[in-house]
Amino acid sequence: MKTKVRFVQSVNFKIALTFILILLLSIEIIGAYFIRGLERSTINNFITDMNTKASNVAYMVSSELSNQDDTDTTTTNASIQRFLENDNNSEIIEMRVVDEKGIVRATTNVNDQSAIGKRNDYRDMDDFTVKSFVTVDSTTGNRVQINVQPIQSPTGDAVIGALYIKSNLEKEYAQINDIAVIFISASLIAAFISMVIALFVARSITQPIGEMRQQALRIARGDYSGKVAIHAQDELGQLADTFNQLAEQIEETQEAIESERNRLNSVLSHMTDGVIATDRRGKVITINEMALSLLDKKNEEEAIGQSILDLLEIGEEYTLRTLLESSNEMLLHRSSSEVESGQLILRVDFSMIRRDSGFISGIVAVIHDVTEQEKTEKERRDFVSNVSHELRTPLTSMHSYLEALSDGAWRDEEIAPDFLKVTLDETDRMIRMINDLLNLSRMDGGNAQLQKEYVNFNELVHFVLNRFDMMVTGKEKRYVIRRDFTQRDLWVEVDADRMIQVIDNIMNNAIKYSPDGGVITVSLSETHNHILLSIRDQGMGIPKVDLAKIFTRFYRVDKARARKQGGTGLGLAISREVIKAHKGSIWAESKENYGSTFYISLPYEPYEEDWWE
Repeated sequence: MKTKVRFVQSVNFKIALTFILILLLSIEIIGAYFIRGLERSTINNFITDMNTKASNVAYMVSSELSNQDDTDTTTTNASIQRFLENDNNSEIIEMRVVDEKGIVRATTNVNDQSAIGKRNDYRDMDDFTVKSFVTVDSTTGNRVQINVQPIQSPTGDAVIGALYIKSNLEKEYAQINDIAVIFISASLIAAFISMVIALFVARSITQPIGEMRQQALRIARGDYSGKVAIHAQDELGQLADTFNQLAEQIEETQEAIESERNRLNSVLSHMTDGVIATDRRGKVITINEMALSLLDKKNEEEAIGQSILDLLEIGEEYTLRTLLESSNEMLLHRSSSEVESGQLILRVDFSMIRRDSGFISGIVAVIHDVTEQEKTEKERRDFVSNVSHELRTPLTSMHSYLEALSDGAWRDEEIAPDFLKVTLDETDRMIRMINDLLNLSRMDGGNAQLQKEYVNFNELVHFVLNRFDMMVTGKEKRYVIRRDFTQRDLWVEVDADRMIQVIDNIMNNAIKYSPDGGVITVSLSETHNHILLSIRDQGMGIPKVDLAKIFTRFYRVDKARARKQGGTGLGLAISREVIKAHKGSIWAESKENYGSTFYISLPYEPYEEDWWE
């Protein structure tokens, strides 16, 4: 809405008024300094002239006053009177001569001629010293200059009288006032002329500014077609030209912003993280597709305008002020059937939208799906806890036995060997655990290089089982290994040492958890593009709830029994990593009290009989 500006509020008036005020102030300062200087100079010159005149008159009168012994007093007085009257001027009010006895000998005051021959009544002449001062005449109220000059004898050896001169200063001040009036009048005339000129100059300045204002209003309405006229090649002309360039840049910027807004909307729509933006009241104004998906919302209408506290379902624990003050991340747990654990974990990072002035105009919330990260982090924490626990147990045992040996048990030939054997067993257990951890670490980092070669997998399995057949002799637990192999030789490209380690791990577990005299059945068969190795025992079996976790590091179904038998809890985890490196798979099937079966599947490409030839 266009508002008419009154003249006293316009820039024209302000520029003219400022110019006039500066001019008047300058003139007044200069005039005050000039008139003050003129006054000081005029008065000082007048006083100097009066001092000089008093000195000259006193000198001239001294010869007449010194002859009073040769002539009569009347003649001398008349002579002095004539001299004073001849030397008098309009600025001198009175001149008076007094002899050394204080008798008035002459005066120019026509109204006080009777004072001649009488004692002087002017106190200023009592001490016959040189005096010069300004005072106010008690009779007229005018400012006067008083000069008292001692009259020396012609020889200069004695004071024979005094000269008194009263002069009028008002005339000097009147001249100064006349000059001040002339100066003030000239200042007013100059101020009026300057006002006219200032208004003209101000208009020439404000007219282009008004045109630029009109163009700015058009730009605000989105009309960039107009141009500001350039009237002169001065600063205003340069400003008008810059304004035209600015209008062009604003138009280009507006187009770029629109394009950037479209691009931003496209980016938000395809981001893998959810983004929510609110106004300063916490109401949602922008939300992308990923945020809608993570929060299980069908469309934007369900979220736009809703409080972010309600949208994230955190209204009971947080307030908008809390979010603004803390701006920390938080974890949200949402139930979801799309993830394996049934619970979706979302991390929300909050950031304030702050203007340059510091005013907070809203909040941006970025939502990340950290379900897998949290799962990995939990596994890492569990792994560290398990490693600490597994190492602490043998170390505590070793410490106890070594402490007993240190206290003197080493002298006992019956106890000392058993204590040393336990210590060595625990040391071997920790070494096996550390080696297993190193192997897992290499596999996790991709640094474990497989030394693959084509081997007859039938013979490889027979080789491992033959060793277990030989180890059964002399053991307390008896077991039987039954073999069920295909008759066809299966040539597979594998790392033989790693594969032997895997079969060893599974066979050791089968033997550990099988009852005495149990049967362990090992089967080897061929399927389409795969070979399948299975190892079945008659042990206690694995509970269904534990079956999916047996390949996790340090996980044991029967922890006490496994630790007693010296296991590290890493054998199956290593086996899974080895099989995975061979691009195969490993899994288990079990039923409590009916034993367990472990399966290994490896890629296999059949070959013709003459392929090796």
